Amino acid sequence: MSAPEPSESLLTSPSPDRVDALVVGAGVVGLACARALAQAGLEVVIVERETQFGSGVSARNSEVVHAGLYNPPGSLKSRLCVRGARLLADYCAQRGIAHRRCGKLLVATREADVGALESLAARARDNGVEGLQHLTRAQTVALEPQLICQAALLSPGSGIVDSHGLMTSLLADAQAAGALLAVTSGVAGAARDGDAWCVRTRTGDDGDEFELEARWVINAAGLDAQAVAASIDGFPAASIPQRHLAKGHYFSLAGRSPFSRLIYPMPVDGGLGVHLTLDLGGQAKFGPDVEWLTDDAAGPSVPGQALDYRVDATRAAAFAAEIRRYWPGLPEAALAPAYSGIRPKLSGASMPWADFRIDGPTQHGCAGVVQLFGIESPGLTSAMAIAEEVAAIVLGASSARV
Repeated sequence: MSAPEPSESLLTSPSPDRVDALVVGAGVVGLACARALAQAGLEVVIVERETQFGSGVSARNSEVVHAGLYNPPGSLKSRLCVRGARLLADYCAQRGIAHRRCGKLLVATREADVGALESLAARARDNGVEGLQHLTRAQTVALEPQLICQAALLSPGSGIVDSHGLMTSLLADAQAAGALLAVTSGVAGAARDGDAWCVRTRTGDDGDEFELEARWVINAAGLDAQAVAASIDGFPAASIPQRHLAKGHYFSLAGRSPFSRLIYPMPVDGGLGVHLTLDLGGQAKFGPDVEWLTDDAAGPSVPGQALDYRVDATRAAAFAAEIRRYWPGLPEAALAPAYSGIRPKLSGASMPWADFRIDGPTQHGCAGVVQLFGIESPGLTSAMAIAEEVAAIVLGASSARV
């Protein structure tokens, strides 16, 4: 079953004066939340400061559907990744969204990494990941002859998805249930007015402001989440975590990939290493690396200000050195700059791991607000499960008031 085509508009009159939920941000998580709330019968408006949906963090990633190997058992990242992967697979099959379970090989290129590989396998099993296979060097090479490693872990449930097709379908579902999308509409501020929030949006090139009342504000603004939270009058500053921005560059491979699976080295500080991923046409790309940015280097920390997504071509040499640890046959001059993304992390360089934050009134004490902070990887995989969590907060609070 396919969904109708979505549409985009500016937030101009006539528009509803009051809605049940205002979703800030039309990336994959915001769209999934809007869909879940609209299908539950709520009147929903989505505001997106860019000129189209899905053009931020959701457009600048590896498009990988993760199985749930990496994060601590019981964490939101692990639980929602495993749940989200199942929801996503079912949804893509139902909607005809392009995706493929090509599998992932997590490789230990040094003998010293074999123990860490086994620890990751144990963690994944604790997370409920099924079907993992330990492979020897010979077994790995039998699957991928160009690969070199000491041992590997095969995750057959990992795969890839057309993220734009996914977002298009989520938006169309939300709109079919009555939701409205307003592009070129950023949040300028919000103030409590009785049992609702009066939200000021700044719309279009001329910056005209409009007001909309919403019983709930869902902050799914990604890189702008902290700034949006700070614009809400009375929201406690102590409940807004510091953002740490990790820029990741991607390089594409000239020619066809010799691999049929995703190839991941062991994780590094701040990321999963320079891994090889495939698109649905079989073309390979490598990345992301990790370049820690200050807010000033990435762009100021208020909504709507530009970020630097340029790719430094001189990084190709460092990429090639990392790649040749598991693929020594990488041809010379085979890498071309592709694109970059910036991850909205809640932990910086050498800092302890940090989980997703899905904070409702129980966490921060501010009625009618759900804040989504630090929605980085595996955010794409987890999107529909995150939406379930958000809907449970909103609908649970609404039913408690009846």
